Amino acid sequence: MSSEVRSLLAAAAALLVLPFAMLAIGLTLTSATDVVIFAIAAMALNILVGHTGLVSFGHGAFFGMGAYAAVLAQRHFLAGQLLLPALFAILFVGVVSLLAGLLILRRRGVYFSLLTLALTAVMYTVSFRWTELTGGENGIGGVVRPNYGVLDFNSPWAFYCLVALLGFAVVLVLQRFHNAPVGSVLVAIRENETRARFVGYDTDRYKLIAFTISATLTGFAGVLSAFHHRFTSADPIAIQFSGELLAMVVIGGMRSFLGPALGALFFMLSREYLSLFTSSWLLFFGLMFVGFIVFSPTGLIGVAERLMAPFRKKFETDAAMAARRVEAVGPVPHEFVHEGTGNGPVLEIKGIVKSFGGIRAVRGIDFTVKDRTLHALIGPNGAGKTTAFNLISGLFPPDKGTVTLDGRQIGGLTPQAITAAGVGRSFQITNLFGGLTIEENVRLAIQARHSGRFGVWARATALPGVAADTTTLMRYLGLAGIEQAEAGSLSYGGQRLVDMALALATRPRILLLDEPLAGLASAERRRVGDIIKTISADIPVLLVEHDIDRVFQIADHVTVMNDGDVLIDGTVEQARSSERVQAVYLGSGTHAITAKERVSAATDTALLVLRDINTFYGKSHILNDVSIDVAEGEIIALLGRNGAGKSTLLKTITGIAPPASGTIVLAGEALAGLSSDRIARRGVGYVPQGRGLFAGMSVKDNLMLGSLKRLTGAGRHWDEDRVLSFFPRLRERWTTPADFLSGGEQQMVAVARALVGDTRVLLLDEPFEGLSPAITEELFEAFDKLRHEVAIVIVDHHLDLALALSDRTVALERGAVTWTGASKNLREDQDLRRKVLWL
Repeated sequence: MSSEVRSLLAAAAALLVLPFAMLAIGLTLTSATDVVIFAIAAMALNILVGHTGLVSFGHGAFFGMGAYAAVLAQRHFLAGQLLLPALFAILFVGVVSLLAGLLILRRRGVYFSLLTLALTAVMYTVSFRWTELTGGENGIGGVVRPNYGVLDFNSPWAFYCLVALLGFAVVLVLQRFHNAPVGSVLVAIRENETRARFVGYDTDRYKLIAFTISATLTGFAGVLSAFHHRFTSADPIAIQFSGELLAMVVIGGMRSFLGPALGALFFMLSREYLSLFTSSWLLFFGLMFVGFIVFSPTGLIGVAERLMAPFRKKFETDAAMAARRVEAVGPVPHEFVHEGTGNGPVLEIKGIVKSFGGIRAVRGIDFTVKDRTLHALIGPNGAGKTTAFNLISGLFPPDKGTVTLDGRQIGGLTPQAITAAGVGRSFQITNLFGGLTIEENVRLAIQARHSGRFGVWARATALPGVAADTTTLMRYLGLAGIEQAEAGSLSYGGQRLVDMALALATRPRILLLDEPLAGLASAERRRVGDIIKTISADIPVLLVEHDIDRVFQIADHVTVMNDGDVLIDGTVEQARSSERVQAVYLGSGTHAITAKERVSAATDTALLVLRDINTFYGKSHILNDVSIDVAEGEIIALLGRNGAGKSTLLKTITGIAPPASGTIVLAGEALAGLSSDRIARRGVGYVPQGRGLFAGMSVKDNLMLGSLKRLTGAGRHWDEDRVLSFFPRLRERWTTPADFLSGGEQQMVAVARALVGDTRVLLLDEPFEGLSPAITEELFEAFDKLRHEVAIVIVDHHLDLALALSDRTVALERGAVTWTGASKNLREDQDLRRKVLWL
């Protein structure tokens, strides 16, 4: 039996049992009818809160508006009728909510919520003071329920049956809506609105649809309430009632389909019983609401799931990437090849300029991309490559210049319009629908170009061709076998593959790939590089990548940028042999860095000890009895293939992914079971993959927040001057917002923030990822100096760098330690390296 059928059966059973249950506990049919009406309103509100991620503080306004519209229509135009006044009120609320949505949805986040609050306040004032129309504080009574002979709606039982039937119809309609293409896009918007736009969805239109349907259904509940109580007033429009509706949604479970209905029942029972003991019942209900937010964010549904968990069979699986089935690389499936319309360049960039405040990121660059070629856009960190990508794909409009695709000007268009025109892109920092499965991620991207993407009734999974295309693309990119894994649970390398799949799913005329090889192990880097080269034979590719050797192997044409300008635009050989390129980009090279002998600072004193660590993500068993020792002054390289559990081990040490069993001891103090903030105060500095900086805050503020709660005496003390002595270029960027910095400078800020305060151990997750050789050398030398100050655990796919820097290596495979030994042995013995690391 499917979950949809179970939900419908549960709703039908609840509606049948509800009146008898309410009578049995001493309540009335009036209360039972109110529960159904509130359930309709709460489920309508949850279209926004739970499914779209928009929190409305003003939905009571539409409830009251529906009630007033129906009552006034019956009183002045349709005396004694029920159906026509109800239809008029629903239509009226629909039109008003559409117009209100066009205004309110111009703002996002907290500003959207505040606008809904303001709308409610204004409407309450109007309805309370316009006495001639609304009855003011006395409201409007005398509402008539019609008598159709056998169907006498003046009977409480007859009216409950009517409301129950309508309530079940709402459940059925909402279930179809949430499973329809529009419903699936709303969840995508909740997960990642930016990515939804970059796969081709006009998210503003979808949010307007959600807002209008949600408000209209809430107004419908208001209509039923007016006929139920034969009276209406300004009370439902008051801010208090909007808060009560939101509380019903949260208490019931906003990520559950029927959870808000359960919240409505809980609200009604609380009101009826608490009001028997105190007139301040709402105070106690508010305290319960706070309790749910703090202790059970998933609401009553979440409580029920936790209570039932011990009685359900548990299934354990390996890490998601372990189940992946990889196939041989072949031509791009024809479903994803977008044929061009002209014989000239596919993409032409002329004189584009972009400044952020006083920083000129792009200074009037020119280049063209020909059809069926792989065009590499390279340069040092801060050269402006990603900004150029953002201007081409629509994240930012160019200040000057033109971007032309197949002869059509696309510069300055919205991301969804540019995607529809034929530009597909991946992101430097992976940008996925993290809470959805890989299959759902890819299907959503494919669905965006389907004619049925605005459907509100047919199932999204039943759209013709979408399922087949989804399967084809996942097999092509090596994602088969892990379709049901949650995208956010994948290793960073796995997320890279999904990110590229989303870009290819849009059927692009040109594919923009931003650092697609970053975070991949060597074997996977070769495979993905081969895929990119194969794709370019059918779809032109504009590639930003810092793996310069791989770029020179696969590129047909190279554009080198530096400081916002084009340095060289020519062949691979021209870029390779240019002394100017070598000077600004290559530094002394990886070989020169790794050839230099490094003096160990490791002691014999164990600082960090892990014993028999087991960590799970849901049902996936990620770490299996992992045991590691880290000595004072020692640098440990944690190596292995994508999905081996390396990043998870760092997150386990920091408390982000608490271990299910095992011990973690730092300087004699147990860490396992402590919260992440308490572990950080014990002297653990963590640099996550992707950096995780506070966007919009300056370098100074990022470092200040890093040290604020970490002045505990646990480890060596790092003040700002000491940190800046290791990363002197941050002095020049001291007041610059962190998100305006180049990738290399952002990485320096992330490391500096992890150090400030008092630190014993520094955990580095892919610190060299996506960095130019020159910046890589600068960071490497800084880490080499840091070995005399703190112990370091480093995860990085640049094996030569990790082995040259570290004293000892721990190899992981499928979450278990498979080898431990001196890094020098792996540096000098290639056969041993292949045996240990499978590379």
